[in-house]
Amino acid sequence: MTVVTFVSALSLAAWLWLLLARGFFWRTDVRLPAREEPDVWPSVCVVVPARDEAAVLPASLPSLLTQDYPGRAEVFLIDDGSTDGTGELACELARRHDGLPLTVASPGEPPAGWTGKLWAVRHGIDLARAREPEYLLLTDADIAHAPDSLRALVSAAGTGGFDVVSQMARLRVESLWERLVVPAFVYFFAQLYPFRWIGGGRAGSGGRKKGTRTAAAAGGCVLLRNEAAERARIPDAIRHAVIDDVALARAVKGAGGRVWLGLADRVDSVRPYPRLHDLWRMVSRSAYAQLRHNPLVLAGTVVGLALVYLVPPAAVLVGVVAGQGATAVLGAAAWLVMAGTYLPMLRYYRQSLWLAPLLPFTAFLYLLMTVDSAVQHYRGRGAAWKGRTYARPDAVPEEG
Repeated sequence: MTVVTFVSALSLAAWLWLLLARGFFWRTDVRLPAREEPDVWPSVCVVVPARDEAAVLPASLPSLLTQDYPGRAEVFLIDDGSTDGTGELACELARRHDGLPLTVASPGEPPAGWTGKLWAVRHGIDLARAREPEYLLLTDADIAHAPDSLRALVSAAGTGGFDVVSQMARLRVESLWERLVVPAFVYFFAQLYPFRWIGGGRAGSGGRKKGTRTAAAAGGCVLLRNEAAERARIPDAIRHAVIDDVALARAVKGAGGRVWLGLADRVDSVRPYPRLHDLWRMVSRSAYAQLRHNPLVLAGTVVGLALVYLVPPAAVLVGVVAGQGATAVLGAAAWLVMAGTYLPMLRYYRQSLWLAPLLPFTAFLYLLMTVDSAVQHYRGRGAAWKGRTYARPDAVPEEG
């Protein structure tokens, strides 16, 4: 057996393991769990951190203000130093739409050790807790909710006894690059954090039992029980986190809470990423933080991505050119399994199934984005978003 054939066999083995033993991450049927509406609806405060979001607010904020929620609910939009009139536009939209009460406030610049978003969230939660809500809905300014979204989230949390109910918003897929990159983004996220494991599925639902330590959330839509937030010291305990949604879920689960995450049906991101550059920035700003700024983990990630995603097409090419039939067959089998696991996500995003064989190319882009994220970190630029950079986990935000 040649080295190429051995590596091809290793790649196929890795894909068989991912297919069967990684929580069935590739399935897209993890949606809001069974729920019953309560006799008395708990109060909810919605916290929306926003920095220079005037372009997306008209498509998102009205969907929150007009929620069909039978209980008491209120929206707090925290204008995090915007320069495009975000706060003023939010007030104007509230005047146009007769719905939930809206409070617009500004937290000022974040102190050392805080990311800007979490400082805004902290300010919003402090304002909200004066109303003594049972739940907090943390949602991004680019997320549009169906009219019954809040109702469904609260029902699911109460019925299932969850402290966190989070939905992965359906991202926009209109441009060519969005079609290539966005479904893969959610696919890779689910591979890292299988949804069935997060919810603590019973034995048989992916190989793990109730009580698994896997925890994650999707920051665009997180319903959080206020009591659980206080117990887990949210957001103070995660004040420096760049990937704040995963950090929040870990903190809540670490404090004994129950977390659920699944795909959304009618919770959508309206933020466009028309160019590759836009998507590249979205991924690279936090990719190295996901690897805990560890060069050894980075090296392992690069090797792992290459083995799992790049070896199969390379093995087919080498096998055909060199006349190594076994190598070509092993590579083709791994590539087939890979494409097959990607099909459900493409269907969820209503995309052409012919994109499935292109997953190695997309994975290669993600590999480059991850390496670029590390390069930017060591150049001192760190994670960057909305004019702020975070060079280290404990860095002071700097205007850029």
